[in-house]
Amino acid sequence: MKKLYNGYLENFRGLSKEIWLLSLVTFINRAGAMVIPFLSLYLVNEKGFTLPQVGWIMTSFGVGSFVGTWIGGKLTDSIGFYKVIVLSLFFGGLGFIALQYLDSFFGLCLGVFGLILVADSYRPAIFVACDAYSEPKNVTRSIALIRLAINLGFSIGPMIGGLIIARISYTSLFWIDGATCVLAAAILFVVLKPKKLTDSEEKEVKVVEGKPAFQNGLYMLLLVIMVLSSVMFVQYFSVMPLYYEQAHFLSEDLIGLLLFLNGAMIVIFEMPLVGWLEKINISKTMATFWGMVFLALSFIVLNLSDWGGVLVIGMILMTLGEMIGSPFSNALALEMAPKGRKGAYMGYYSMSWSLSHIAGHNGGMNMVNSYGYDFTWYVIFSILVVVSIMTLWLNNRYKKSTTFKVQKSAV
Repeated sequence: MKKLYNGYLENFRGLSKEIWLLSLVTFINRAGAMVIPFLSLYLVNEKGFTLPQVGWIMTSFGVGSFVGTWIGGKLTDSIGFYKVIVLSLFFGGLGFIALQYLDSFFGLCLGVFGLILVADSYRPAIFVACDAYSEPKNVTRSIALIRLAINLGFSIGPMIGGLIIARISYTSLFWIDGATCVLAAAILFVVLKPKKLTDSEEKEVKVVEGKPAFQNGLYMLLLVIMVLSSVMFVQYFSVMPLYYEQAHFLSEDLIGLLLFLNGAMIVIFEMPLVGWLEKINISKTMATFWGMVFLALSFIVLNLSDWGGVLVIGMILMTLGEMIGSPFSNALALEMAPKGRKGAYMGYYSMSWSLSHIAGHNGGMNMVNSYGYDFTWYVIFSILVVVSIMTLWLNNRYKKSTTFKVQKSAV
């Protein structure tokens, strides 16, 4: 048991104190993030919107995220990741508090757009911060630790959020979410100061190498893969809670517990899993492939039985896919990004997630409304099979390109 315990701790050693501080701030922020997983339920149950209307509001979420991550990537390269993170947390917190006072359909579309624009400018900045505060060999584990903090907070948040909804009200969530964002910004501002660069490092930062993202064919293939897989993945944030309620008759607190299972698994198992995968030298592209496979299985299993236990099995399979695919695809995008363009590259990578919100929620809601849940899960499974094949193609092409670069540099 002691050997197992020491082996578990070994996965956390060697990470910088700045990464630990960023993880702490991220945990505080995400622990209060109770609004997002219950937003579709809130819009249906409290505001009385139809599923297509909810789909359009969630599309506004995606458009705001798309614009916000693009702006965040540009600002990260120009003013630095530190300022982007602090400002995003602070003004995003104020936005969550204000959102509860919007009642009209168009008002909520605009409000959600503006809120997520500010909040998601954080995403490319935090990836660049991981790269800046980590040794190259620790980047994937640093990303995994940030994700652990996100999911530790996210596992606690929905569980508490479900209890608050059941016993108090939906509107309490907006105050808690907003307050924790502002608190996270204040702690980061006080505890973690911007990284001071030496003269040589400042000169290196100004160096711009490589192709822009849209001229990098392999990177664009990665982005297409991430957009398609993310469109499927975001169903767990909008359509899936409604499926739990309408098809399996679960209450909000039980839905919160299912979401808690996702976060708890990531907190306990992701770091050891990433550490083990790195020890067996799995490539970042193949790890991304296996992430797609498990995500696909998480949807198709729902159509195999009406037994409530398949919901747990589906959540476990989805979480395995997330634990394997997400940190390695993040690290792969950073690895592909040349010097001086990391903010822009990671901005585009984050925009792939944003595009999924634009198409995913609306498409999922309307497909369920027209054809039902079972048909929707079959379609999602089929698309993810195609995405898995595309990822194998990326693995083959990327392996050849890196081998060529090594041979060329040796000459």
